[in-house]
Amino acid sequence: METPSEQGHPTRLLFLGEESLADGFRLIGFETHPNPAPEEVDRILRNLQRNQERALVIVDDAVMGADIPNLKRVRREGGRILVIAVPRLSESPVLASEVADRLATLFGQATLRSDQPEERQRT
Repeated sequence: METPSEQGHPTRLLFLGEESLADGFRLIGFETHPNPAPEEVDRILRNLQRNQERALVIVDDAVMGADIPNLKRVRREGGRILVIAVPRLSESPVLASEVADRLATLFGQATLRSDQPEERQRT
């Protein structure tokens, strides 16, 4: 799916990841690529960069954690392509980002765990 951006150029909405998640994203209008191989993810991101397209790309944690050169490049450069990770349906959420890594270094990994008692998560 493409949505209008501020400058009149379309923004592509893509999901790359677990098939059960892809179904939901497809229902809300995303272009989906269920269970993509790392090479497919790399090719898609390379084409987005080469064509200078704007895109919101949502990936599952498995894709985000894979060694994919163009995924690393897009995340490092920022700009027209925004990449966000979501947890797989069968797993607990894990914060995996540069910000999460810095917070874990400062406050300890337990601070970022999602299985903490509800009272403690609020503080």
